[in-house]
Amino acid sequence: MSLRLGIDTGGTFTDAVLVDDNKAIVNAEKSLTTRFDLSLGIGDVVAKLPEASLAQVNMVSLSTTLTTNSVVEDLGAPVGVLLPGYNAEQVKQSGLLEILPAQMVVRLAGGYDAVGQEREALDEDAVRDAIKKLKDQVSAFAISSMFGTRNSSHEHRVKKMVMEMTEMPVICGHELASSLGAPRRALTAALNARMVPPIKELIGSVQKILKRHDINAPLMMVKGDGSLAGLENIIEKPIGTVLSGPAASVIGACQLSGLDNAIIADMGGTTTDIAIVSDGQPQLCADGATIGDWQPMVEAVRVNSIGLGGDSEVRFGGHKGLSIGPRRVIPTSLLGHLYPEIIPRLELQLEGMVNARSNRFVMRLDNNQALLGQLNDVEMEAWESLSDRPIELDAIVQENRSYARALAKLKRLGLAIYSGFTPSDAVHVLGINSHWDKKAAELSARIWMRQMRFLYGFGKWDSDDVESACKQVYQLVNESIRRLLVEVGLNEFGLVSKNGKNSGIVDTITRMVVGSHPGQGRKPLFNLDFASDYPIVAVGAPAASYYQDVADSMHIGLHLPQHADVANAFGAVMGSVIQRAQVTVTQPQHGIFCLFHDDQPQQFESIDAAKQQAREIVSKLAQQKALDAGAINPTVTLKYDDIHVQDDIDGELFLESTVIATAIGPACDWRPDNAA
Repeated sequence: MSLRLGIDTGGTFTDAVLVDDNKAIVNAEKSLTTRFDLSLGIGDVVAKLPEASLAQVNMVSLSTTLTTNSVVEDLGAPVGVLLPGYNAEQVKQSGLLEILPAQMVVRLAGGYDAVGQEREALDEDAVRDAIKKLKDQVSAFAISSMFGTRNSSHEHRVKKMVMEMTEMPVICGHELASSLGAPRRALTAALNARMVPPIKELIGSVQKILKRHDINAPLMMVKGDGSLAGLENIIEKPIGTVLSGPAASVIGACQLSGLDNAIIADMGGTTTDIAIVSDGQPQLCADGATIGDWQPMVEAVRVNSIGLGGDSEVRFGGHKGLSIGPRRVIPTSLLGHLYPEIIPRLELQLEGMVNARSNRFVMRLDNNQALLGQLNDVEMEAWESLSDRPIELDAIVQENRSYARALAKLKRLGLAIYSGFTPSDAVHVLGINSHWDKKAAELSARIWMRQMRFLYGFGKWDSDDVESACKQVYQLVNESIRRLLVEVGLNEFGLVSKNGKNSGIVDTITRMVVGSHPGQGRKPLFNLDFASDYPIVAVGAPAASYYQDVADSMHIGLHLPQHADVANAFGAVMGSVIQRAQVTVTQPQHGIFCLFHDDQPQQFESIDAAKQQAREIVSKLAQQKALDAGAINPTVTLKYDDIHVQDDIDGELFLESTVIATAIGPACDWRPDNAA
């Protein structure tokens, strides 16, 4: 019997499953994710699997939420972005200056127009100067030229110069997205570049573990559309793995539940992800995945993702009262489980005067070498001090303020993480969950209650009524989940705007669904049913703690399938390799048809000739991309997106056609070689 090994590395847990030829889970294990050294958590979870079974593994597939979380939490490696032909307004529209320091984003002379003609010559001297200035400050480069999808010559020339002057990863916008929309394409390239170092670290960690266990099998990775790809493809284009974890979860949840129509709800440590499955197929987002505040040009399973998870910080949100997330912290119950010596320190904090640093311990999170290279001696010493134990923030502030400032900088850079009070702590106090340390959770809850009362004037709980405070947190999580479910339902029909102007409507409909009406005590004039034919399939480690109450309050069905807590790892081995290629043909003037591919546009005198050439290009390109990504005997299908307009004089006129080729093939055979 042959087996497939699925591994999912999330923000909190790393999961591993072994799946047999009948697509059944034969072993499942979990370990804590160790972000500062991923190989520790991965090695731990793989070591829990039977060694004899590991010898039968013929494919390994990996899914992760690390890239999704890096976007949601605004983390990632430092990168340089080179932009030939962009103006200041386009840079502002892109959002680049919200995720990168201004000196890392360089506008350059160059770029093309809408028909692929050079608008301005590329200033190669300026390009070299920019590379020289940035190469010691960044981990990777991103390049996006104006109308680079119409003519990619400038992007290719800049990339060649980066490769000649540095050994750093570099990606071009046209290599990631074929659509117009320069600002979003630039953001996509920048986000991709930020993800290269952590993805390389993750893949390297997995390879070490596989070698340790003598597993000599192909290693694949799940992309955001649920398909699989090989390592070279993923290392170059890690942006494709945004929503990898949620996509694997959707695929795994569908298989585990056996449902054709369902709402898949995946709750992890950092995010809650909701997807709709109809007729057995998850929907793909037509205009790019939405992750947090950003929408890069990435084809992915249509998932609504918010920063709400078991590890989300419970904090004071101003006039809103309590808020949860999107910032992730280490749950105090987990910290107490790992380091029991913090419990006496929490007891001392509870006896003393509360302040904003109470409940805060500092731990290592990441080990990005480019960021570590920018630390001064004190900051590096602080980093080293986190190698074997958490540090109490309040105590270090009183003992050594320069050291405390160094720790705060490590946290801002994403190299360290704070502990805090979270929904996971609340459910431990309430007895809903018992995986970690309940005493640490109770102490953290009491300290948090005092912070809310004395620092922010919030909370009417009795000083000892810790359960009421935790119930309020629990209810707030459920309210947030219900609201997200309703918002996803409205999004199906485009009824929710992205600017939040419809938030009042979402809140009203949510209250109507759960039956909470103004003037309670009087029978409402109408009732509102939600998703009567779409039960919730809840997966992810924290899901069992919340979704029964959510489903009951919304009067909808709930499935908590066996192995729901490892659905991501299971889904990681269930996908196929899927690669797409597309070419655009336009008619810029009557009787002239332009085909845009790579460096130079091609012109034809007939639409048929242009489309025939487009078909040949995309078919070969998609098939080769699928083979490069690890597919076995991929098959290619073609699709056309044509745009015509009706003219009063000339009748129907052709404007544009996008020819799309999709190549699909398995990553490996499910049946063993000697199967009948």
